[in-house]
Amino acid sequence: MNSLQRKRADYSVKAVPDRPRLLEIPADCAGLRLDQALARLLPEHSRSRLAAWVKAGKVRVDDTAVDAKRKVWGGERVALSIEPEPEQTAQRPEAIPLAVVFEDDCLLVLDKPAGLVVHPGSGNWQGTLLNALLHHAPRLAAIPRAGIVHRLDKDTSGLLVVAKTLEAQTDLVRQLAARTVKRHYLALAHGRVARDGVVDAPIGRHPVQRTKMAVVGGGRAARTHYHVLERFERITLLECALETGRTHQIRVHLAEIGHPLVGDPVYGPRRAAAPLAGFRRQALHAWRLALVHPTTGEEMGWEAPLPEDFSKLLDLLRAQAA
Repeated sequence: MNSLQRKRADYSVKAVPDRPRLLEIPADCAGLRLDQALARLLPEHSRSRLAAWVKAGKVRVDDTAVDAKRKVWGGERVALSIEPEPEQTAQRPEAIPLAVVFEDDCLLVLDKPAGLVVHPGSGNWQGTLLNALLHHAPRLAAIPRAGIVHRLDKDTSGLLVVAKTLEAQTDLVRQLAARTVKRHYLALAHGRVARDGVVDAPIGRHPVQRTKMAVVGGGRAARTHYHVLERFERITLLECALETGRTHQIRVHLAEIGHPLVGDPVYGPRRAAAPLAGFRRQALHAWRLALVHPTTGEEMGWEAPLPEDFSKLLDLLRAQAA
């Protein structure tokens, strides 16, 4: 191991909030600009990120704020006052309440509230279901994605299953692939849906608006069954059953047949009349979940009652109809 490699190893300790990270410029870096030397010593960070830290005054050389282009000659003491990157904090346990419907040694079934992001990602590195799971059952840190095998959108409420062992996770993934996990949703859709039906249309990334999904020719196979439960003047209560589990599947499929979900900010109408105007999320609730227990082979099923906001809107629609 050469001196630069030893220095890199010495500097590989993660930054601690509120405690400057200290390092010394080695002789190997003599004659380089500060940003170039830092890029060599801290290869886990991009040069643009390092330059931004220098510009923001988060990097001091011999206790002095300096320019990124300043040359170094070896022996300088550098202090970096930086916070851990969001990706580094994404896997931290957080004491977020969970509504546990069922739990044993290998399964955890939850009733997820609307507004809770399932997995950390851009803009949501903390406060997710994954963080809550790591607090609820610390051993999930040893399972990929903390045992999460399928997701619900942030603003979709309802039932979600988590595997507590690698064996259970593998089994559930296979059940999902074999389409033996039964997932039924309650949905309020715009318009009066005339009859039960099936939407069999492939879903992929929208060709222009890349943050959206759409029915596209080259997309992945997707199939949604829908059943009319109740009709109102301009709204229909549906039960939707998934054969596949594509991103935004129900939302995209119902919009495709002209019946987007009430409150859907992405696929629904921009404006809605009262009482729909006050409903701030897509009216979609994962109502029923059924699967085969990975260990016992028992067929199991659960139901989750409608959350308060969905239930109140349904009551208002029924009152208006009456």
